[in-house]
Amino acid sequence: MVKKRRLSSSSDEFVASDGSANDTYQPVPNSSRKRQGPKKLKPSSSRRRATRTAGKDDASDTPGNIDPGVAYQALPHGVSTHAISDAKPLRKSLLEWYANVHETRGMPWRKPYDPALGPEERSQRAYEVWISEIMLQQTQVATVIPYYNAWMTKFPTIRHLAASDIDTVNGLWKGLGYYSRAARLLSGAKKVVDELGGRLPNNAKDMESKIPGVGRYSAGAICSIAYNECVPVLDGNVHRLLSRVLALHAPPKAKQSLDILWAGATSMVEGSDRPGDLNQALIELGSTVCKVRDPSCTTCPLRQWCRAHTCQNANKITSGANDVPDIEELCSLCEPLPYPANVTSFPMKAERKKAREELDIVNVIEWRPSGNSDDRWFLLIRRPEGGLLAGLHEFPTEPDVPMTITPTAMSVIPAALLSSLLIKPPRSGVERGHSSDERSTISVPSVGPSENDKSRIVKIRPAGDVVHVFSHIRKTYRVQWVLLEGGDSSPPPLVTPNLEAKGESLPKSRSKASKASKQSNSRGKNNSMPHASSATVSQGMWVLMDDVPRANIGTGVMKVWKQVSTLWD
Repeated sequence: MVKKRRLSSSSDEFVASDGSANDTYQPVPNSSRKRQGPKKLKPSSSRRRATRTAGKDDASDTPGNIDPGVAYQALPHGVSTHAISDAKPLRKSLLEWYANVHETRGMPWRKPYDPALGPEERSQRAYEVWISEIMLQQTQVATVIPYYNAWMTKFPTIRHLAASDIDTVNGLWKGLGYYSRAARLLSGAKKVVDELGGRLPNNAKDMESKIPGVGRYSAGAICSIAYNECVPVLDGNVHRLLSRVLALHAPPKAKQSLDILWAGATSMVEGSDRPGDLNQALIELGSTVCKVRDPSCTTCPLRQWCRAHTCQNANKITSGANDVPDIEELCSLCEPLPYPANVTSFPMKAERKKAREELDIVNVIEWRPSGNSDDRWFLLIRRPEGGLLAGLHEFPTEPDVPMTITPTAMSVIPAALLSSLLIKPPRSGVERGHSSDERSTISVPSVGPSENDKSRIVKIRPAGDVVHVFSHIRKTYRVQWVLLEGGDSSPPPLVTPNLEAKGESLPKSRSKASKASKQSNSRGKNNSMPHASSATVSQGMWVLMDDVPRANIGTGVMKVWKQVSTLWD
């Protein structure tokens, strides 16, 4: 019989490495330690790294004398450290805790599972949970509760939602952010009514594959709560909780890490007669007790099984076994721990990507009729149904222009946009005043009698920058107020929206301004007039001044509106 090789169980548990050379160092054994540097070993083949060496003398090789900030190799531990072998005691403790806290935050979508419900009633519960789960994505519970109540009053069933439209849906969603979620709820409801008999699927596999916007987590949450299916959940709260319970200190978004955490979540729920309550308990525990900072470990029902809590006391990852694991069973995924380690060392901090910078030119276009009327009309454009801020309205915008765009290039954008939006485009020629003030007005020469049947741009005035940060984009909206006058007694008529407003491909023919811009850009003149793509794909409407804040506009557009309004105060 071939014996398995085992690692030496010496006292040399803490290993640091020189990050500059990616080499591994090991402290000199106690019996032969002298005042000398650490012994250099061959480069490590594992994924473990460290930030710097532990020190140059014998005292620095002991944990009590190591400077904070030094990263150490985790004590060699087996892959079984990151698995739940017997979930029954954890489930029992967790559900006892949940029984005392499940009503604390007053969530209207939380109801006890009722096995006596029929198929239609269970589908209704699935609808309620579906709405709550989509609303809760990247949004706090306290923020969601009033939105949820208003939604269920307006759309008490999935059929009510399916019969609605995107403007009504976005109106209820206004202020909640991530508007594509609302669009997916609407499209999902229409699909359920049109293709699935009006009932949401009763299993997680079909829920994920057939309902737009529902991923593995949402499918697990909905089906475990509404249908009592034993399927796991892994949202951000459960990810953090299980990373600590399993002492997993590895890249949090890596596939191997996620596989381990999903397996842990599956172990917790498999065989449970209350999978919905169990999953909600995991989410609640991660949200209220096992928090990112200042976790309340003393009140945690899983503390005695939490390996991160053990690691906090020993400053090492360990499964509690006395023997060093077989080398074939070693975990090769975990990264070095910071010193001193504690519960908040888990999960390993992910490297956050810097949000990309983008500059949009936002044109707040106003039309005033000739004569003594006090009416002030503003042009809003509806965004396409897919993508960022789907279906919302905004002011005509030229997106993602060069950061070095000049005021002169900005001044020709309104005419280019309006040439695609209005049936009778306004005069496009503009002249800039000689003032050096950044907020100086761009004046437009008066037009001759032959042009009196058209509106004309009479003023373009810069209104400054507005910064709005999305999760992955840092937008700078460079705002300019554009004033139109003349024409008929009603706002200039708008062109019929083209196919791309309905999600279809853009026609090959474009406006003359767009073609001219494309040719100019192809010659490398990046500060020339950008193409009018945002106008050619969207539906426009004229809105009276007092109605603009009540339109279906997002938070960023509202910031723009408040910014440009300062020009009139």
